[in-house]
Amino acid sequence: MSLLEKASQIDLSKFKYDLPDDRIAKFPLEKRDHSQLLHYLNGKITHQHFYNITELLPKKSSLIFNNTKVIPARIHFKKQSGANVEIFLLSPVEPTPEVAQAMLVKGKCVWYCMIGNRKRWKEKDQLERFFETKYGKVKVSASYYNHEENYIQFEWDNDNIPFVEIVEMMGSTPLPPYLNRTATEEDKPRYQTVYSKNEGAVAAPTAGLHFTDEILSQIKKSHNIHELTLHVGAGTFQPIKTDNVIEHDMHCEQIQMEKSTIEFLASTEDQIIAVGTTSIRTLESAYWYGIQLIKESKKEFNIKKLYPYEIGFDHLPSRKESFRAILNHMEKENIESIHGDTEIFIFPGYEFQVVNGLITNFHQPESTLILLISAFIGDDWKKVYDAALDHDYRFLSYGDSSLLVP
Repeated sequence: MSLLEKASQIDLSKFKYDLPDDRIAKFPLEKRDHSQLLHYLNGKITHQHFYNITELLPKKSSLIFNNTKVIPARIHFKKQSGANVEIFLLSPVEPTPEVAQAMLVKGKCVWYCMIGNRKRWKEKDQLERFFETKYGKVKVSASYYNHEENYIQFEWDNDNIPFVEIVEMMGSTPLPPYLNRTATEEDKPRYQTVYSKNEGAVAAPTAGLHFTDEILSQIKKSHNIHELTLHVGAGTFQPIKTDNVIEHDMHCEQIQMEKSTIEFLASTEDQIIAVGTTSIRTLESAYWYGIQLIKESKKEFNIKKLYPYEIGFDHLPSRKESFRAILNHMEKENIESIHGDTEIFIFPGYEFQVVNGLITNFHQPESTLILLISAFIGDDWKKVYDAALDHDYRFLSYGDSSLLVP
């Protein structure tokens, strides 16, 4: 039986657990690093606090962080009738699909969006808001660019202002839907990692929310730290609705990795600890991009959701060989960073090629992320989640943390 045939028989109900609403952390702790930390090492579980993480990390290990920055992607307009319309930014369309470039566009742009109260916003209606800025008064309008596709055109009447500043003026923090509350001023800094840099995510890489500048300084004394970027999309919250899990419409997310990180991965003997499922998805996707370069001479970095299973896990090049192939490509093309897209779907049966350990929060039942955790530590995911529930851990985005080292 092939890997995909086995995957098609995955019973999603086996990845269900009882998560009472009162166990979902609705607000962050006062201190980031005071969250509980479940340490899973070779099948054994101990309970710690996050401020102890430095001493728990494997000695010869390096950490890889996702430095994406959450944008205030929920934008509100009010029609003359008084009806509120919420526009949730998902991904850029025009003049560029590249998130980093799209945030710097001036004057006009088009984004694919989700629309709240869509039935009250007619196809030919234009929505407007006005702001006082350091450049003077600015009018921002929104209209349908493509009604069927939910493509929204934004225009503003000052070419000095990039779109990122428009979003900062207009938007609110895009809290996960399961928090079921309105964002507050406190959420602006707290739903953001202290090391966030590159604007473009519409959901936080939540494993990183526990880190403080002090903890990062401690870690740097004994471990290497490198960064990458995956702009987290709203699809990360999308539930699996198909009976056959591999038919799930996996979301596509944009990746950027700098040459220094590729060089490190092409040479190190260290164990690699991914900070968050977004980092693990990026690192594993980059490995498969190296495989594409080796096997297919394919220069486009675009990993389809089932590509690893179609290739198979037998007789693969090593981690070093794959990242050397990427490095050789970068040197040949004289580029300092690689940009790509990934739909990679990691579920039981996947064999990890890059990552040896994972720092992550506790995820929703029957989700793609629970499948990823099961792929990483096997059926012990049940033991980990039972232990977390028994010890009053807080769950989901603002919840507690775990360090998983199989």
